[in-house]
Amino acid sequence: MAELVATSPAKGLLPVTIGGLTLSEPAHAMMTGISPHTGEVAQASALLKQATGCDLPAPNRLTRSGDAMALWTGRNRWMLIGAPAPEGLAETAALTDQSDAWVAVTIEGPGAALVLARLCPLDLRDTAFPEGTATRSEIFHMQAIIARTGPASFLVLTFRSMAGTLVHDLTTAARAVAARAEV
Repeated sequence: MAELVATSPAKGLLPVTIGGLTLSEPAHAMMTGISPHTGEVAQASALLKQATGCDLPAPNRLTRSGDAMALWTGRNRWMLIGAPAPEGLAETAALTDQSDAWVAVTIEGPGAALVLARLCPLDLRDTAFPEGTATRSEIFHMQAIIARTGPASFLVLTFRSMAGTLVHDLTTAARAVAARAEV
């Protein structure tokens, strides 16, 4: 009988370093979709803050505390990454385990915003998309969540089935950005 082995979505594809840019897959973390019941956003946010140090962020924002991160993902929807949903949260919100549904890729280094700018329609300049910003958009032809996690680092989440395509598109864009830097 075959034995199934859990693997990360980008196993064997990452890390990749091109010029000063690094594409990597963060350690596979628990991901929970959070959709508070009507009128329960404040209660859900308070429970989350007490348990993880992260509250439910405003639209297009993220909050972090230690290994935990909460991302806004749409109207009355958030994603908790890196921490289990706190006890009692299911009484105020619908929770869905998203851990195996997404691939996460970090892009770090000078030119990270330029790489993403080749693939998505967002204004990624520091002034328009500062650290702590998170939004839904497109990466080339894939739906994605894009978050600026540092001055020169981004987290990109897209559906697990698109891991190979995401890595290919990011690598191609990174090579183009690195080639322009050499000119």
